[in-house]
Amino acid sequence: MIAVLGSINMDLVAVLVRFPNPGETVLAKAFGRYPGGKGANQAIAAARMKAQVAFFGKTGRDPFGDELLEGLKKNEIDVQSVEREEGIPSGTASIWVADNGENIIAYAPGANATVDPAYVDRVLPRLCTANVLLLQFETPLVTIGYLLQRLPPESPLVILDPAPAQNIRDLPLERVDIITPNRGELTALTNEKELEKAAHKLLELGAKRVICKDGENGSYLIERTRTHHFAPFPVDPVDTTAAGDAFNGALAAALAKGRSVEEAVLWANAAGALATTRRGAQPSLPTATEVETLLHDSPVGP
Repeated sequence: MIAVLGSINMDLVAVLVRFPNPGETVLAKAFGRYPGGKGANQAIAAARMKAQVAFFGKTGRDPFGDELLEGLKKNEIDVQSVEREEGIPSGTASIWVADNGENIIAYAPGANATVDPAYVDRVLPRLCTANVLLLQFETPLVTIGYLLQRLPPESPLVILDPAPAQNIRDLPLERVDIITPNRGELTALTNEKELEKAAHKLLELGAKRVICKDGENGSYLIERTRTHHFAPFPVDPVDTTAAGDAFNGALAAALAKGRSVEEAVLWANAAGALATTRRGAQPSLPTATEVETLLHDSPVGP
């Protein structure tokens, strides 16, 4: 079982020809409302890879919360440990997407900010039964640190997506098996622009492996004694909003099924690439069949 502890939001997406300058108004080409949040996105991404998934987090007791939970259930995700907060809205994200597929996001955590150490204590017995645990930074950093300290030393395997990037110096990264920043986050986390040097700073802080998601350049697996580059899959991107979440969900699913880390990164690369070809967060997340087809038809290999 894959456990995902993280955020669940309603994404409010405006499609623009270009991003506005400060103080400027630009006309949006389109608007859409989509279920999102890094935690929920990664849970659904893993479920669509035919993995058994349980989600842990909080929503408001509001219409957005009802809709968000219904979306998880439709993807056959266990939500029995999700709690509803009275008087606090569900999380929202305002997303601008430009014609070239790039995006800018403003995140209002709402109920996600109430995922606290007390909640961790309530759900810890279930989390400890997972084979793989996925974490992100859209819930409080203090909660992530507390959970890492409370986990058993060997299981579950922990994948940490450090987004949005924050100061991680006080986190017990020695309990993180794989940390998966994109290139911008990797620089922000380490104050180092050179990719391998930055990754090795994270290894020195305790993480066992670094997988850097590098968009159109593919991805990199960095360990203490080697660096392995994975080429990108050729696609025509229209919206990169959930590409990283598709990557992490597919990575977790592949590892939970016993694939090697190299095979898992290849699956993750394919899932991330496919997610950029459709608009929205959760609507863009590919199925296992779609990933298998891309892997079969593409010349890209490990």
